[in-house]
Formats: sequence, C-alpha cells, structure tokens
Amino acid sequence: MLVVACIKQVPDTTQVQIDPVTNTLVREGIPFIVNPYDAHALEEALRLKDQFGFRVAAVSMGPPNAEATLKKALALGVDEAILLSDRVFGGADTLATSRVLSEAIERLNQQEQVGIVICGKQTIDGDTAQVGPGIATRLGYTQLTLVDRIDKLDPFQGRITVRRKLEGRHETVEAPLPVLLTVVREVNLPRYPTVPMRLESEAAAVQVWTNQELQLDQNGIGLKGSPTWVSRIFSPQREKGEIVGDGAADPAGAAHLLVDRLLSRDLLVV
Repeated sequence: MLVVACIKQVPDTTQVQIDPVTNTLVREGIPFIVNPYDAHALEEALRLKDQFGFRVAAVSMGPPNAEATLKKALALGVDEAILLSDRVFGGADTLATSRVLSEAIERLNQQEQVGIVICGKQTIDGDTAQVGPGIATRLGYTQLTLVDRIDKLDPFQGRITVRRKLEGRHETVEAPLPVLLTVVREVNLPRYPTVPMRLESEAAAVQVWTNQELQLDQNGIGLKGSPTWVSRIFSPQREKGEIVGDGAADPAGAAHLLVDRLLSRDLLVV
C-alpha cells in the first residue's frame, strides 16, 4: 500500500510584509518553510510506514524551488518525492490545485495502490482548508478532516478508525479505505532528519511532473481554471488598546467599568 503525503512550500508568515503601494506580498528575501500542518501530515505518513511497512510518497505542487521542500521530506524518510511544477499550474486557487494533485495521486495509484492520503488541515498562506476535501471529492475517497489521532488501521480489512477534534469535543469515526485525512497539530510531534539521511537526500532525485505527464486540460488548471481572484491584500488596522480600571486593586470596579464600556459601544446585550 502507498501512503501519499501532500505538502506545500509556504512563505514564513512571521516575516511576511505587504507592499503598501501594490498591496501584494513582498516575496524577495522571505524564507520559505514547509507548511506547519503539512509537517504533521508527513510525520503521520512516516509513522504508518514505521508501523506497517507501507511506502510513502510526498507530493507537492509549486515552483522549481519547492524541490527543497521535497528534499527535506526525503531526508525524513519518504520513499519518493514528486514535484508538480509547470507554468500552466501557476496562479491556481484551491479548485485548480486540488485538480492537479488528485490527477497526480491517481497516476500514482495506477503504479501502486494508494490506501491513504494525508494533508495538513490547511495552509498558513491561504487558510482555506479546501484542498484536502477537494482531492478526496475528485478521487472518490472517504474524507476525514481534523484528525488528531489514528486509533486503528486494519489494512487487510481496509478499515481505519480515527479521532476527530471538533469544537469542545472529539468524535471517533470508522471508515473504509481509500481515505483522505486532514490532520491537526495535536496528531503528533514531527521528527527531525538524521545527519546520514540528510546527506543521502542531497543525492536523491526529486521527480518533476509537468502537465506533459498529467495531460490536463489547460482551461481547468492554473489561473485559467481558478474562479477565485484576489483583488487586494492588506493589513487590517487595529485600534490602540487601553487598560480599563485597576483589576489588581479593584477587580469589581474594573469589571463594572468594562461592562459599561461594552454597553456604550453596543458590544454587549443585557
């Protein structure tokens, strides 16, 4: 069985700046990292490999420099790494991105049965959480989102049981394979690559698939296949905060002042 981990290279949002004139992201000099949620997806795929002996493939769609992200995946222990890179893929929204990724996974499935696809719950540059479910829908896989634990996997019966992290509660779900999981941070603690694996990964090859391999209709991918358009990017303005009363010396008085302030701004209904 093949386990596929979808990972994405994203700008380090702690250092992102916005050009005040063009309202676009300033990308020059910004370091790129593996999307943090995808690092947990990759780790979960590697844990399944450790436990069951599955092969793991890491797949990423992005520009040529995203090869560095896949090199890191190879250093951690994936068996193959595939970069989906072509100018016609550029400018893709979540719809077009999931279309390309699902086609790549389908092609992997033709070579070796794909049982599980794992994605991070969302990326930190888009925060849509749509790509994983989009892949599952196109492939016809069961989709289990917000997974924080795999409780049981029976590859012979083709069944998986996971725990989902919902608001204020957890939900345990059993589903048939093949399945797509999106995982949250609590699912695991990602490992670090060993020095030997890091050195080996430098010589390992990352496969690059263009649209010549996938043969997708160019009207359905990239910018042409993306109904979502970003008209403007801006930093929201924050009002300066204030300290209301003296909570240490007079907590009751401070609470009254806070309630009065909220009522005066119609932010509290009594």
